[in-house]
Amino acid sequence: MRPALALRMGQSLAMTPALQQAIRMLQLSTLDLQQEIQQALDSNMMLERTDELDSAADDTPEPAADDTKANDDAIPDDLPVDADWNDIYDGGSHRSREADEAWYEYRQANLHKKTSLREHLAWQADLAGFSESEADIAAHLIDAVDDRGYLADWPTVEARLQELDHDGDAITSVLGTVQRFDPAGVCARSLSECLHIQLDGLNAGPVVDLAKLIADEHLDALARNDMRALSRALRQPVDVITESADLIRSLQPHPGADFTDHEAEYVAPEVFVTKKNGRWSVSLNPDITPKLRINTEYLGLVKRADQSEDQQCMKQHLQEARYFLNSLKSRNETLLRVAQCIIEQQRAFLEYGEEAMKPLVLRDVAEQLGVHESTVSRATSSKYMHTPRGLFELKYFFSSHVSTVEGGQCSATAIQAMIRRMIKEEPPEKPLSDSRIAKLLLEDGIQVARRTVAKYREAMDLPPSHERRRMV
Repeated sequence: MRPALALRMGQSLAMTPALQQAIRMLQLSTLDLQQEIQQALDSNMMLERTDELDSAADDTPEPAADDTKANDDAIPDDLPVDADWNDIYDGGSHRSREADEAWYEYRQANLHKKTSLREHLAWQADLAGFSESEADIAAHLIDAVDDRGYLADWPTVEARLQELDHDGDAITSVLGTVQRFDPAGVCARSLSECLHIQLDGLNAGPVVDLAKLIADEHLDALARNDMRALSRALRQPVDVITESADLIRSLQPHPGADFTDHEAEYVAPEVFVTKKNGRWSVSLNPDITPKLRINTEYLGLVKRADQSEDQQCMKQHLQEARYFLNSLKSRNETLLRVAQCIIEQQRAFLEYGEEAMKPLVLRDVAEQLGVHESTVSRATSSKYMHTPRGLFELKYFFSSHVSTVEGGQCSATAIQAMIRRMIKEEPPEKPLSDSRIAKLLLEDGIQVARRTVAKYREAMDLPPSHERRRMV
């Protein structure tokens, strides 16, 4: 075949850098968007925040001429080499006393390192008056404590101490001492021992003694809430058993939980939902997105007819700044449109609650807005909406549907709310089984299988009926 040149016409879709940036910014969460904006401000000379400029202009005082002159006269021209600046000039701080106190409280609340469980136990061991051998045993025991406060692998720890030529009686003695440390129940080898140690610290009495017996031998029956079985096994009235069981439930099964760092995760809503004049409307959260604009001074320099290297750099930054602002504007507009469409579809939820939730999928919103499903998916990913009923992720409003007896559709979220309500209102001595819940839903016109009820119940972390039964 002889080589030849040919001309063909065709169409193809190419993603420009501006389109790629707009798509990427649309799927960013609140925190990622703030980081992206801050990175753009740091790297692009053409971008600036209008809110900072306005506040700086309002807060900047005009210095008085007399004050400036007085300060200049107060500082001598020639200072000794060993002079202390504070002896010559007391400039004072620009921060007010209230600001300093607020900063100190902030550092104390947020920058203070929390003492770990092992450090807390080691501090108490130093004050226990152990001998050198006992201190070595205590150090090994404390090092073996897990984050829950338990000696989870006690056989291995005991074997290791015996390899170090520590006597068994000494190990038992030191273990008993460490188990009396704070927090109560620490260094226990099992849940029963942990509860027993905590009960030993309470005033002795019939209720406490009975609670110890339950913790040692009948925890399984207590977990099933079978008070009648406990009453038969211990030969005690049900009311006495119930009092001891309530005492056990008030104890801490994980003594080390208070020493575990719990980092709070704060969620900032992207949009707010309010009702005005009988109509639900959405608005963007102004606190999460700072107001940006192009620097007018640098923009005036770019207008010069100059092709120098500095001019090329500023022109490139100007183009990138315009792309960034357009992408940010497009993100906000798309997010508002998607949120408004969701609110219009789920108006019954805002009025009446979860049981009034309607089935909704991404395709429904995409068809109504005239966009692709992937655009709706990006707009609802990791974004939250603040409503009068609480804070919800945008994806929460999307759910599959279940057919009703009359041929209609019911949202899976609404069915889960109904199941939660039924379980909450059930008698504790005779909880509803999954089959019974399915029959009750069928009476309401919702046809679901027993396994579907079980799936929804497990998704809500609700135990089965035999675990919810409480014999009284």
